[in-house]
Amino acid sequence: MDVRKITIDGPAGAGKSTVAKILARKLGFLHLDSGAVYRAIGYGAKEAGVDVDDESAVSEFAKTVNVDIDNGRVFLNGKDITEKIRTPEGGVLASKVARFPEVREKVIEILREIAKDKKVITDGRDAGTNIFPDADVKIFLTASCEERAKRRYEELKKKGFNISYDEILKEITSRDNQDKNRKVAPLTVPEGAVVIDTTGKSVDEVVAEIEKVVSQKK
Repeated sequence: MDVRKITIDGPAGAGKSTVAKILARKLGFLHLDSGAVYRAIGYGAKEAGVDVDDESAVSEFAKTVNVDIDNGRVFLNGKDITEKIRTPEGGVLASKVARFPEVREKVIEILREIAKDKKVITDGRDAGTNIFPDADVKIFLTASCEERAKRRYEELKKKGFNISYDEILKEITSRDNQDKNRKVAPLTVPEGAVVIDTTGKSVDEVVAEIEKVVSQKK
């Protein structure tokens, strides 16, 4: 089988983007970070003065924007906003706008358009269930809340954010609840996905496990 689509799903802080980025580079695939598109729409809505809890207003706003991903950079209407969306607030905004069906439809449309005629690795919370249900390889990464909070805390600390571990743990627990219980496309393990618990594992170990899964599909 010629593997063309790989999806990596899982909760916040499970290592999806890091692993997907490395795998994409190793396999020569394009990396699509679905969460980055939600962050871009959430960030753009807030910047435009749109109430991110107002479904109708956010849905209308989403119809007017153009989001592109190129070489790991995220562009909103042609403007590079990569650093601006990689903040704790960016994650909260993404989770808020992701509740709305029309926003999810827009994100799926954007990602499918970018993926046309390309080999892609897509990570997110519904990459294997809704964005690319026809993916050749589906992975679901998980880890304990404490492990995920620790990783996110260290990542943000390196970037210079002044935030406590307890705040991060609270945010991750809250996002888990919101993602699992939302009415539209809740966080679930896709049918046929290989589940990998990354607790206590290095990034290289996780990448190697997924490479093994991919090679068995070929």
